[in-house]
Amino acid sequence: MDTSVELAGMRLRNPTMLASGILGISYEVLKRVYEAGAGAVVSKSISIDAREGYKGPIIVKVDGGYVNAVGLSNPGIDAFIHELKDRAIDIPLIVNLVGSTVDEFVSMVKMLDSIDILAYELNLSCPHVEKVGLEVGDDIELVSSIIKGIKNVTSKPVIAKLGLGKTDMISVAKAAVDSGCDAVTAINTVRAMVIDVERCIPVLSNRIGGLSGKSIKPIAVRCVYELYREDIPVIGCGGVYDWSDAIEFILAGASAVQIGSAIGDRWLHVFNDINAGISSYLRRKGFKSIKELIGLANKG
Repeated sequence: MDTSVELAGMRLRNPTMLASGILGISYEVLKRVYEAGAGAVVSKSISIDAREGYKGPIIVKVDGGYVNAVGLSNPGIDAFIHELKDRAIDIPLIVNLVGSTVDEFVSMVKMLDSIDILAYELNLSCPHVEKVGLEVGDDIELVSSIIKGIKNVTSKPVIAKLGLGKTDMISVAKAAVDSGCDAVTAINTVRAMVIDVERCIPVLSNRIGGLSGKSIKPIAVRCVYELYREDIPVIGCGGVYDWSDAIEFILAGASAVQIGSAIGDRWLHVFNDINAGISSYLRRKGFKSIKELIGLANKG
């Protein structure tokens, strides 16, 4: 079965991708994910300066997933470049970037662009960190300016990771694509909270976090479906645990799917398991290529 996919000028051997924020920035770890079967890997969000993130607790398991508020902790762009420089980058690596201004994003892309990475994914939707994430993604003019600025300094594909903020996602996605963005990832985690009923306080140190996992999948599938109907290239993200979840996103219109929370429960073999399930599904249904499935639910 042909499980390769093409989107945003990229060709991937299969539609599964490591979602940002799951396994950090270590090149050796990211390479292990690719060797475990992923079609591409996305780094943790990288900022212009190092960020410590929040104090613990930063994650709590709930029915159907997790609520986390890590705080975008990362060592900063200089340390990330040090991790990659002098290496032969032999995996399809997408670098996720986070910032609050056009200059921050453009500066990071300029610093990274000589490295053999596949694409950039812009975190415009973190639900629990002030002045970045959703606050940026809710500002359509800022989103447009960021993408135009980046496209002026790189020929690599640019992907906007969108979430459920105050501004309609379709409007943000259209503005992003009109400004030169090559695809969008939908969705990021959803603002959520867990309270300890014995101590009578929020569980997370930041109080508010982001909900991920199977509990958000129906929302994410709906978003992908609506984005596809607007002819926006989309990567589905949110609750992909098995092959049927991946197929559901693809039928809704996703050209690829990102996997995050499932790694916490099933570790890296989840990629090969999902890819094997997709191949079996294609064979059973009489399809020759995964491309035949993309958006098929929109045509019924």
